Amino acid sequence: MELSRSVVTDEAESYRESEPLFTVEDQHLDILPGMFADGEFGRRDAEWVVRWHFRRFLGAYPDAERQRREERFRENDFDRVRGVLVDLASLSLSEALDRLTALDGVDVPVASAFLQFADPESYLVVGEREWSVLHHAGELPDPYPDPPSPADYETYLDTCRALADAFDVDLVTLYRALWRLGKTLSDDHTGT
Repeated sequence: MELSRSVVTDEAESYRESEPLFTVEDQHLDILPGMFADGEFGRRDAEWVVRWHFRRFLGAYPDAERQRREERFRENDFDRVRGVLVDLASLSLSEALDRLTALDGVDVPVASAFLQFADPESYLVVGEREWSVLHHAGELPDPYPDPPSPADYETYLDTCRALADAFDVDLVTLYRALWRLGKTLSDDHTGT
């Protein structure tokens, strides 16, 4: 698999046209950064990010695990969640990951979803699907580390930022292309 600007833009367009969560995701990418920065959001807004992280798999993620993780996140003190999300803009990546992963139900992939919705110009979500595309394209030397560490996320993020710059696209466009390419890669490996 070879990545190029045309592959990325074509796959991102395919994402817009075919992914069922595109419209609601796009709305949240527009409104959540300001809401998180200002602290003007409710519990459900924060919970939405966790739900999106798991539900974007459209049932392919084990339901019991998804429900358990969503419930664990709901058990966090909301003032604590609000404090973490409001502070994200002033934190280094390392500090942000530390603060986010200290919340119940949040590991590095879920933390990366929060980072993406807090600042989509600087961050994008990580998961096995996106990572595997970069690995198969020769952009990341190692297969997906399950679970990824903060250092793994930083490596992934640096790679994605470099690709976004090289292809002259934003990180959201790159994410959407990686998601679509990862679906194709997964379907090829499962024979569907």
